[in-house]
Amino acid sequence: MGGGAGQERRESRIFGYDYYPFAPTINAAMNVVNVQLSRKVAEGFVIPLGHVNLVGVKTDVGMVGCGAFDVAALDSFSYPAAKVRPSIGPSIVDIDDLLKGIVREANRSAVGRGIKTGMTGKQALELL
Repeated sequence: MGGGAGQERRESRIFGYDYYPFAPTINAAMNVVNVQLSRKVAEGFVIPLGHVNLVGVKTDVGMVGCGAFDVAALDSFSYPAAKVRPSIGPSIVDIDDLLKGIVREANRSAVGRGIKTGMTGKQALELL
């Protein structure tokens, strides 16, 4: 991930994950991180929306996101998706919260891949 032509890619570590901010011309507030799963690397993102964050992790197959995502709508595209609730605290704030969060809803496409209500976000991602 990174900026456009001629822009230097900056890297750092946040919450134990590689952090690649988008170029300021695209969106200075969105953060993208690599999330290491057992068989692949997924792409996580955190988008600040006022006093809350939109948080999700996508693989090459599907995604797990915070409660703001409409997983039923994504199912109309046969896109496996699940949303999680926080395991502690009032909301999902970052990628760590998402991975530790508890799946509260999964669409038909995600259920078909073995994702179940009650598993962690990380367990769900491992099935994608």
